[in-house]
Amino acid sequence: MKKYWFKALLVSLFVIAFNQSCSDLEEELYDQIKADEFFKSDEEFIAALGAAYTRLYGYQNHGSYMSLQEVSSDEAMIPQRGGDWYDGGVWLNAHRAEYNPADGNLDNAWNFLFGGVSTCNRLIFQFNELINNGSVDPALATPFISELRALRALWYLWLIDGFGNVPIIDRFDVPEGFAPPNATRAQVFAFIEKELNESVPNLPKVKGGSAYARINYYTGKAIQAKLYLNAQVYKGAAEWDKAIAAADEIINSGQFALTSNYFANFNSDNAGSSESIFVIPYDKVNATGFNLPQMTLHYASQETFELRDQPWNGYCSLAEFYNSYEDGDARKGVRDNQAIRGNFLAGKQFKANGKDQLQDGSADDPDGPGLVFTPEINAHFPNCFRQAGVRIGKFEFPAKSTPDLNTDFQIFRYADILLVKAEALWRKNNADATALALVNQIRARAAVAPFTSLTADNLLAERGREMFFESWRRSDLIRFGKYDEARQWKPASQPCKQLWPVPRAQLDANKNLKQNPCY
Repeated sequence: MKKYWFKALLVSLFVIAFNQSCSDLEEELYDQIKADEFFKSDEEFIAALGAAYTRLYGYQNHGSYMSLQEVSSDEAMIPQRGGDWYDGGVWLNAHRAEYNPADGNLDNAWNFLFGGVSTCNRLIFQFNELINNGSVDPALATPFISELRALRALWYLWLIDGFGNVPIIDRFDVPEGFAPPNATRAQVFAFIEKELNESVPNLPKVKGGSAYARINYYTGKAIQAKLYLNAQVYKGAAEWDKAIAAADEIINSGQFALTSNYFANFNSDNAGSSESIFVIPYDKVNATGFNLPQMTLHYASQETFELRDQPWNGYCSLAEFYNSYEDGDARKGVRDNQAIRGNFLAGKQFKANGKDQLQDGSADDPDGPGLVFTPEINAHFPNCFRQAGVRIGKFEFPAKSTPDLNTDFQIFRYADILLVKAEALWRKNNADATALALVNQIRARAAVAPFTSLTADNLLAERGREMFFESWRRSDLIRFGKYDEARQWKPASQPCKQLWPVPRAQLDANKNLKQNPCY
């Protein structure tokens, strides 16, 4: 059963009231809900946090942050399939690292991320006002302010990773005409680090129940682990020991463990996963937005899963990435056999009965009318075959589904933290035995032979296989020095293309913003 920590009615009431009261910062904040009538318990503060967390539902929406992270890596692409998916060339640009500041997906990502920052700032401001007015007990409110500061740090982790040099906005009561300038990437790093150092110690070391899908102490440590793992990229100085220490806080807590079945993390009923550190609790009715079946499946795949709506035939993986998995790797799946779960749907595709092959019927299909997802992609544009590219099958697509999945998306997962520690140890000592053992834990679950040693290539590849389509691949390629290299459908690119450009719409709206180098 899906577990929700928020109370929908209270959230709706609170958000409506605060949206009304904050239209003018000079007017009384509490004309809709009196603080002395509402903020008397943890449950009431938790209800008020709803607006901060519901912002996250947009994470898996097509056309924004997740899409940019995935399509700009080597694990996914959206080719132009004739008249489908050109979309002004924005996804071709993203995959080729030829970003155009006018591309709408960049503006969507910027607005999504800064929208999350703004919501945190608003609630922090309002909670502090309640404290300053003597309306609530500071001891009751302070932990929730720390939770919001850590959530804001997560939004900034995503901003520093994608855009790099972004404004630091840590207040809601800004003057009219507020136009903040860029901070340097190193300054953003320092801001995130400070926020986490000050807020994480105040967070509870609990999971599940009312703490599920909320920022707790271990989520804070996961954010720190990722921040420090990428410190060399973000600020120009490595922080491997700090990455190890943050990861150890999670590993040594005893509250998390690898699931025996890899795909238990990606099922519709994954709320009890022992690997979940922080999730977005999607629900096909009450918390929609995770519509991956629509994004990746072929039009005819509607018959495979008996979906309510026809898919869009967009996202696919690439042959080189698909072939990086051994055939015996339990994460890969089995070609021509959709009954065996895998990260990919590959080969012949069948109706729900598993016997009758689906029909594609496009005139350019080189192997007849039967639908076959081929690892090989004939062209990036303009005429990629409609069946080209294996599809993303990692997350469960239940029969007779609506477009939205019921799966909780794991922003931070225990396997990732094991790999974070392994990499940081390996960076310090390429022969570190603990690093090798940690990676081999991951490989053992996948039913593949252990490594005898770690290299940059096999460590990066293993991260890719384990963390496929969890939005970390682009960052990994950059950290391992591989992002700039030419690969299929992407030419070699300048190092400055590791950052996305500041969107043109944001530059036009804020004359104090400066464009990132290269654009």
